[in-house]
Amino acid sequence: MIEVKGLYKSFGDQEVLRGVDLLVPKGQITVILGRSGAGKSVLLKHMIGLIRPDRGQILVMGKDITKMREKELTQLRKRFGMLFQEGALFDSLTVAENVAFPLREHTDLSEKEIREIVKEKLSQVGLAGDMEKMPAELSGGMRRRAALARALALDPDIVLFDEPTTGLDPVVAATIEDLIIETQRRLGKTFVVITHDLKTALRIGQKLALLDRGQIALQGKPEDVLRSGHPLLEAFLRRERSPVVKEVMG
Repeated sequence: MIEVKGLYKSFGDQEVLRGVDLLVPKGQITVILGRSGAGKSVLLKHMIGLIRPDRGQILVMGKDITKMREKELTQLRKRFGMLFQEGALFDSLTVAENVAFPLREHTDLSEKEIREIVKEKLSQVGLAGDMEKMPAELSGGMRRRAALARALALDPDIVLFDEPTTGLDPVVAATIEDLIIETQRRLGKTFVVITHDLKTALRIGQKLALLDRGQIALQGKPEDVLRSGHPLLEAFLRRERSPVVKEVMG
């Protein structure tokens, strides 16, 4: 679904991506794991064309988006949904208005049709009774649910998640992980999740890619990556000995 080839990106003297090669398979959850500040968000923004690389290719559904003009990119982005870190809802809009926003911006649907889609998407994430609430009235977990409903509003082929469980307590984080898994299974879409949380990566990932020092050091099935002995993985493992890790390790 997405293929990244030899991707380089620097900001001034800081080299962030140093030849990233990554394959994102269709209809699966691919998790990109790395330390905070490793360039995961930068890589994610390249996939949707928000940042242009210094060199390299990004093929989305077979088309190199690095060669696209802004008009083409705008059309392509409609095929993507994006769940930003901490939800990034519009504070001045109700939950329903937040979900309706991309529909009003990018479609010619009637208000009646938009309302029906909004109801459906919020019901799918367990917020059917919270449509008229403001973001400030929602808990952290509810804001992520509302943001997921908004990300799914245009029925995208690919959904990108930027640290979806950051700042949440373990119980709420687990419910968001479950929601991501359930939503992907129901829709069969391609999900790409970035995280620095090993437990989250192992719970939801069908493919795991390890970003280290500006490159994808490993990619494959989570159990294979976990047993690789890579120094960064070993550092994550020393910090995280949850039941999920034990289960994957066997």
